[in-house]
Amino acid sequence: MIDVEKVKPYNENDGKKKQIARMFDQVAGSYDFLNRLLSLGIDVYWRKKAIAKLRNLQPGLVLDVASGTADVALEIFRQLKVERITGIDISEKMLELGRKKVIRAGAEGVIHLQIGDAEDLQFSDNAFDAITVSFGVRNFENVEKGLQEFKRVLKPGGKLIVLEFSRPRVFPLKQLFNIYFRYILPFIGRVTSKDPRAYAYLYESVQAFPDRERFTVLMEKSGFQNPVYEAWTAGIVCCYVGSK
Repeated sequence: MIDVEKVKPYNENDGKKKQIARMFDQVAGSYDFLNRLLSLGIDVYWRKKAIAKLRNLQPGLVLDVASGTADVALEIFRQLKVERITGIDISEKMLELGRKKVIRAGAEGVIHLQIGDAEDLQFSDNAFDAITVSFGVRNFENVEKGLQEFKRVLKPGGKLIVLEFSRPRVFPLKQLFNIYFRYILPFIGRVTSKDPRAYAYLYESVQAFPDRERFTVLMEKSGFQNPVYEAWTAGIVCCYVGSK
């Protein structure tokens, strides 16, 4: 299997991180619309279910990585009584849209969005009660380095929630999923977005991502305690949970 860290949006010499930032800057305007359309709205349910896993912890300070247009940060704001949510992303265009949504929700006193690198977090050790990442880990240049940074900035007893695409394993969903992600989704992306490569890259990165048991092994290797995962919607996505 191809290493997810070697899968890039463009066939260029630039590093993956720089390419990812450019890709999301280019698709930012259509990102939310396409997310709802291409997932048939199920992505909203996935986020709600993932954030619900933090209710027992009742975190005060939360870091949302790959925050993008702030969908996860806003879901945390709606579900939990938190003191502060810090959202970071490497795409300024995505964050610009996210800030507008935060203001419309009246959440600007709680949600703070800023440019940030998941693999080089500019926060002190033991700074957050919880960290969330939604559909962002497969875009990392170095997945293990990102996980190690998460562990560093989490407080003891803090929780990491990762929501990421997976690959169904049962017939015929496995075959239908591959057809949809490989052919239909990139076609819709080419027609509706400014970057025809973005949705082809989505398929390639999902195929390369070390999902399910392999990702929990990476979490454990990075120091997370008792990492577990749940496969949702017949295995289209997985929610991973680990504690420091």
